[in-house]
Amino acid sequence: MLTEMRIEGLGVIDEATMDLHPGLTVVTGETGAGKTMVVTGLQLLAGGRADASRIRRGADRAIVEGRFRPPAGSPAAELVGEVGARTDEDGSLIASRTLTPDGRSRAHLGGRSVPAGVLAELAEGMLAVHGQNDQLRLLRVGEQRAVLDRFAGDAVAGPLSAYRRVREQWLRCRAELATRRDHSRELAREADLLGHSLAEITAVDPQPGEDSALQAEARRLADIDQLRDTAVIAQSAVCGAPEGDPDQPSATSLVGQARRRLHAVDDPALRALGERLGEAAAVLGDVGAELSGYLEALNADPTRLEQVLARQAELKRLTRKYAADVDGVLAWARQAHQRLADLDTSDEAIAALAARRDELATELAGHVAALTAARTAAARQLGDAVTAELAGLAMGQAQLSVAVYPSLAADGDEAAFTLAGARLRAGPDGADDVELRLAAHPDVGSLPVHKGASGGELSRVMLALEVVLADADPVPTMVFDEIDAGIGGWAAVEIGRRLARLAGSHQVVVVTHLAQVAAYADRHLVVDKAAHATGLTRSGVRELDEVARISELARMLAGLGDTDTGRAHAEELLSAAAADKAREWRTVL
Repeated sequence: MLTEMRIEGLGVIDEATMDLHPGLTVVTGETGAGKTMVVTGLQLLAGGRADASRIRRGADRAIVEGRFRPPAGSPAAELVGEVGARTDEDGSLIASRTLTPDGRSRAHLGGRSVPAGVLAELAEGMLAVHGQNDQLRLLRVGEQRAVLDRFAGDAVAGPLSAYRRVREQWLRCRAELATRRDHSRELAREADLLGHSLAEITAVDPQPGEDSALQAEARRLADIDQLRDTAVIAQSAVCGAPEGDPDQPSATSLVGQARRRLHAVDDPALRALGERLGEAAAVLGDVGAELSGYLEALNADPTRLEQVLARQAELKRLTRKYAADVDGVLAWARQAHQRLADLDTSDEAIAALAARRDELATELAGHVAALTAARTAAARQLGDAVTAELAGLAMGQAQLSVAVYPSLAADGDEAAFTLAGARLRAGPDGADDVELRLAAHPDVGSLPVHKGASGGELSRVMLALEVVLADADPVPTMVFDEIDAGIGGWAAVEIGRRLARLAGSHQVVVVTHLAQVAAYADRHLVVDKAAHATGLTRSGVRELDEVARISELARMLAGLGDTDTGRAHAEELLSAAAADKAREWRTVL
């Protein structure tokens, strides 16, 4: 839920803060006062495109801040943790967007600088902004299919997921088969080169880490005389000279002599030191034995150095061609083996790949049929539900239907396949096109909604869809920007009633110019404008109390203003809306 919003330097709004609550909030104001800037601010918080022309004239920047309260465990709450954002002590989260005159924007979430795309990702689970542009978007086939899938929920989501998985395998198999057939000569040449390289590596037979081991051995063989002299001197110092020269006592004998002297006295401290010398004597014995083994292992064979150098030269020829070291050469060889297997252009390999393609195509056709069946069933339910809502929106004779029909493939379409004798296009969302069709009254046939609906009717269709989809929409906050344009009279009252019903399960914010809609609000905000001494118009937002609300509704009622007649009409409208909401609440209970 969105609990607070602050706007600074955006359009005609100098500075404004809005406290938002659950239920239905309406935003009204005179034309040009800046009502649309409220929606623009919300769109910026939702990661929308930054437009420097929206900055207030004379301001050095525009700032929009929103305080959200993401539900625990929701995708929005998980996103907060992923980006390292921080929530306040009350669990709320502050998102902000700043625009500068040079066209740049900065986004922050929970005190951390983030890309604007992060705000868009947050808004996907928190905020949905609907305006007249959404009505235009609703005219696209892809959007109409998305509406149907959203309504169907898991009934379509399951088959669609399975379809996409098989489609990916099928497309990959088709592409590989086409590559092997169309580029057989190039692939054969590549296979020959890889085969030659692998044969060269196999002939040398390098072992993991062999180059490092040879380098260390070559260094040791080159310095063998010096190493032997050093080891002999060290062994003599530890164990004594081979001839047993008494003038050159060994470390072992000296330690033994000291240990015996310490053990010969009856003093606990000296005897303890004698025990420690015993440990030292054991260590010296081990070192002496290891030095003897080292000397025995030293190879004085001069031919071994030549062998090592020759082997290093063999390995270096490989590392010059394929990788920086032997381990890299072995990794390259593994990849080459895999690539060589993929380059098989033999008749047997082509036939096996074609069989796999046909097998996947059959499986894909099954998923397409299941997806179409699920959509067709959901289409009937959606059409009936929206038709029922339209009856309450002064379109009692209108009937909305949802047509699901095959998406035919164009010539040369790489994602085309055959199902029941028809060439269909296996798109990322299936092989179905979906079209909303409207029959405004029984005397006319069903037409695509953009042809069969006027501007006002299209607004009502949009609202009816939102009411029907409310239970399927996890977004807690919905914003409507003058979707009641072109509507008046009893239809406007019905729109207010639907919005109030929608507010029973969502937080709803509506920018409206209709008093009939505003009368259903739980809270009423007004955008006021005033001329400044500098010649600039400044606007602010304030919440209306009951008295001020009556005055604002009277102004909205054909400009009646603060007259007895206007106030009486506004009071009557508020009373009727309150009674209507009370009846609706009792019905729900």
